[in-house]
Amino acid sequence: MIKTGKQHIASLQDGRQVFIDGGLVKDVTSHPAYRRSVASVGRMFDFQSAPENRDLMTFETETGTVANRIWQLPTSYEELKTRRASLEAWTKLHAGFLGRAPDHVASCISGMYMGLGLFEAYDPKRAKALADYYRYARDNDLYLTYVIINPQADRSKSASQQQDPFLSAGLVDQDAEGITVRGAKMLATGGIMANEVFVSCIQPLQKGDEAYALSFAIPMNTKGLKILSRKSYEAAAPSVFDNPLASRFDENDAVLYFDDVKVPWDRVFIAGDTAMTSNQFQATPAHVYQNYQAQIRLSVKLKFLLGIAHRITEMNGIAGFPQVKEILGQLTAEATMIDAFIAAMEAKGRFHGPYFVPDRHTLYAAQTMAQQLYGKFVTTLRELAGGAMIMLPSSVRDYENPALAALIGKTQQSPAATADEKVKFYKLAWDAVGSEFASRHTQYEMFYAGASFVVKNHCLRSYDWTTADGLLEQMLSSYHLADEITPAHAAE
Repeated sequence: MIKTGKQHIASLQDGRQVFIDGGLVKDVTSHPAYRRSVASVGRMFDFQSAPENRDLMTFETETGTVANRIWQLPTSYEELKTRRASLEAWTKLHAGFLGRAPDHVASCISGMYMGLGLFEAYDPKRAKALADYYRYARDNDLYLTYVIINPQADRSKSASQQQDPFLSAGLVDQDAEGITVRGAKMLATGGIMANEVFVSCIQPLQKGDEAYALSFAIPMNTKGLKILSRKSYEAAAPSVFDNPLASRFDENDAVLYFDDVKVPWDRVFIAGDTAMTSNQFQATPAHVYQNYQAQIRLSVKLKFLLGIAHRITEMNGIAGFPQVKEILGQLTAEATMIDAFIAAMEAKGRFHGPYFVPDRHTLYAAQTMAQQLYGKFVTTLRELAGGAMIMLPSSVRDYENPALAALIGKTQQSPAATADEKVKFYKLAWDAVGSEFASRHTQYEMFYAGASFVVKNHCLRSYDWTTADGLLEQMLSSYHLADEITPAHAAE
């Protein structure tokens, strides 16, 4: 089915155990820490279900049903580009600030399904569980999050070497019904408003870590699953005017604790195999497909930040300064670089069985550059704005005092806008680059693809060294020392 926003919001009233500020949340759809962000996701589902967006946002499955394109398995270059257009349209609804909107983990599971043969060679029963789950999630239009990182404790030791053997979620027991899991995982971004969670480990596992080599999916209201929410930026932003992003797009992050959670076998994809846990990402299109979506989201987000940069120069009357033009030109070049990477990874795509997937190395090159880019973008916007983003009315309440409103009109002047328009814009700009919400996004984008050395190692491994080395050898073989030495010179 294609869900509406109302249907998705209703699906979150399922008794899930979310904890914040020392208490249990009764209903995430109405709680002041989450309600506007939940509503924002609801608008995404309304967008996909609108009749005028059906062709853009949906495709026909092999059974004749209709599903969101986030679950599409492209079989050609053109289908891949069509899916990208759908993802871009969805991302524009939140300007890229929902880092784990429904299209991210759907891309991961779809990529795993493209590599179903790997799972069949591993265990036909686990392959069937994955295939059935892909179709179930697709056909029920589920919003998935994932937790694929272990909690940070002693990072010099593997999961099995930690002082507490169940710090990280691990296998406690298994029987004919399924497996029992105990311990914690992170980072359940968007988990507060997701339907289900995919649980696994993308970090390298060592010999002895077999108990942590798991891959499964369960509903967010599963018995024993505790969702430990971080501080809510939405709760601290009651006014949309004062914090237009934090108040509506704080997707939240959470630690998940599995208190002896029972997972039935039909939801288990891997159990106890460290090599297969890595291969599910790297030997299938999963890692490429999910991070291809992330680059599409980032490209939209950078365009939004470019819009802020351009408006700052207009608001401050500096758009004509040569040095400002140079800065904007540099920003446009860097944003366009991400767009070019996306187009290149599509054009250089290749078939994985019947499926057409983006080029792996081009994706990793994009990730490497993107990690260095976001913080630079934010810093540049700060430099362009100067004190304009700081010296703003304390809150929308100031406008309720006629005397203060009059003073705002006098002190917030701009050659390109009214005082109210200037305040509205700079409130948005600050929420994008300087607020606590914005600081979280800077940190988030820096590590979205993992630690920088990990991303660069992906680049190193996936590069076409054969061609590079071949070009070197070709040049070296084109001249010889012996050709330069004559008999007469040799005698001397």
